[in-house]
Amino acid sequence: MRRTLLLAGLLLLVAACSGDGEGEPGIDVIDVSGPLDASALEFMRTSIEEASVSGQVLAVVQVNSPAVLDAEALAALEQVLNSPPLPVAAWVGPAPAQANGGLGQIILDLEHAAISAGSEMNLAPTIAGEVTTAGQPMTAEETGLVLWPSIRQYLQDLDGVTFETATGPVTVETVVPFEDGVTLKPVTFRQPGLATRFWRLAATPEAAFFFLVVGLTIASFEFFAIGPGVAAGVAAISLLLAGWGIVTLPVRWGAVALAVLGWALLTAAYQKGGVLVLTITGAVMLQVAGSFYVDGSGQIDPRWYLVLPSVLAALFFFMLAMPTVQRARFSTRTIGRDGLIGERGIAVGGFDPDGVVEVNGARWRATAHREAGLTAGSEIFVSGVDGMFLEVEQATDSAKRDS
Repeated sequence: MRRTLLLAGLLLLVAACSGDGEGEPGIDVIDVSGPLDASALEFMRTSIEEASVSGQVLAVVQVNSPAVLDAEALAALEQVLNSPPLPVAAWVGPAPAQANGGLGQIILDLEHAAISAGSEMNLAPTIAGEVTTAGQPMTAEETGLVLWPSIRQYLQDLDGVTFETATGPVTVETVVPFEDGVTLKPVTFRQPGLATRFWRLAATPEAAFFFLVVGLTIASFEFFAIGPGVAAGVAAISLLLAGWGIVTLPVRWGAVALAVLGWALLTAAYQKGGVLVLTITGAVMLQVAGSFYVDGSGQIDPRWYLVLPSVLAALFFFMLAMPTVQRARFSTRTIGRDGLIGERGIAVGGFDPDGVVEVNGARWRATAHREAGLTAGSEIFVSGVDGMFLEVEQATDSAKRDS
């Protein structure tokens, strides 16, 4: 009984404390960095509206973005900022930060905005990829905005400032006094949720290219290793993110095609047993494709040195990881594939024209003429070796005598 009363008292105390905290208005800092796609811009807009509904005294948009990627979502955000439901300010920081494109222009037009020294703005193009010529970067001093090195200092400076809102002018109080001075009202930093952050993984050129290369490479890995597994799921997720990057970023379609062609050459080189010329050509194509993957117009242009790790990762898979895994999965008591010539086995599945055969208790990738008509259970005869593949034929009595 005593324990029950004690537990009930604790619960009432927690509820009372929680109720006090919820009733105290504070400040929302909406923090979104990186290229601003539709999901990020929508998050900023809804966060301002939610701050008003929850009774906050002020919302501050904290900006560090090299480019804006969606015109429609930017227009919706601009509409809210031009007639906000509560006092709204903006701060570009912490240094070195950027506020490029259309959002930078909106910030310059706001009634109250600040920037950290060492940050900059580049207003052209408004939406990344709209024009081919880059704009002129402006230093923090050239923007004409108030200079504040930290968000907390800027929030203190906004105490007693009057803002125009959709319902009329509002004077905000950002600090509260205590015995030894003043302190800020409760500050809540709002950041995008997991779903938004997941899609934004592919919001930069280098990341979008990385997911494309990784997805295609692991798809090849699964094909040659035979049978879907964990890697197949990784490939699917990577290609999904790569697709999001393609539809979100101002990609150059020629670069996308060149990347796919480079991957195809690396796959062909591996299939033929590691042809060096094809491998080098495929790697060069990938590097060139990644370096020109996005038309960033000086705002989000790909950097070759950040593209290079993706190319090296693909080479590692094709030259080291895939041969090692395939040898382990398709190991055999025979030393070398040449020792299998003349052996007989069973087709595990159909051929079109490639398939899988089982010879001496081990499985191998194999190829056959389309006219061979091999189906699951067909008896086969190993007639040769072509790179990583066994060349097989339909087993006949004559093939048996020749062996």
